[in-house]
Amino acid sequence: MSRISSFFAPIAFALTLGACAGGGFQLPSVTTSEPPPPAQAAPVPTLPPAFPAKDIVGRWGLAAYHNADDRARTEAAARNGCKQPYVITAGPTGGVMMHLADQAQPEELRLKGAPGGKTYVGPEGEPGGVQDREVVSFDGRVLILRWMDPEVQGRYGTMVYVRCGAEGQKPPAKKKTAAKPKPAAAPAPAAPPKQ
Repeated sequence: MSRISSFFAPIAFALTLGACAGGGFQLPSVTTSEPPPPAQAAPVPTLPPAFPAKDIVGRWGLAAYHNADDRARTEAAARNGCKQPYVITAGPTGGVMMHLADQAQPEELRLKGAPGGKTYVGPEGEPGGVQDREVVSFDGRVLILRWMDPEVQGRYGTMVYVRCGAEGQKPPAKKKTAAKPKPAAAPAPAAPPKQ
C-alpha cells in the first residue's frame, strides 16, 4: 500500500464505522434562504360613492380630451353631442348600464367609493381596478371620467359627459300660436211680420 492510501484507510474505516453506529452518514445541512413571498397590498375598502347611481342615468353628450387645456372646448363639443346622445340606463341590480373599453355591448357597472372621497365606475370588485374609471368631477350636469388603465386612457382620453336637456322632461314642444277669435257673426236680418 502506498503511503497516501495507508493514511486514508483508517479515516475511511472510521467513517464507515460511524455510519453504521450512528444511523448513517449525514452531510452538513445547507440552508438556502428563499425570499419571502411578496406582501400583498391590503384591499382597498369599498365605501359609499359620492352620489347614487341613479344620478347619472339619462342622456348625455359625449366627447373626450387628452390635454387638460382642452377641457372647456371638449365640454362644448359634448353639448353638441346631444344630437346623438350616449344613454346611461339603470342596471337590473342597482348599477348603471355603460360600456367598458373596447366592448360593443354595455354591461352593468357599479359606482364604488374609496378613501379620500374618490368614486369609481366599473365592474364588481375593488375600487380603482384596471377596468374602472375614476370620477374626476360631477356637478349633476357635467360628468368627467378618467380611465384607470394607462393604455386605455392613452387611446380614449378623459371622457366628458354633458347632460342633454332637463332629465324627466320631454323636449320642449313648438309653441302654438293662439288662434285669433273669430268675430261674432252678424245677426240675421229679422223677417218681416206676416200679414
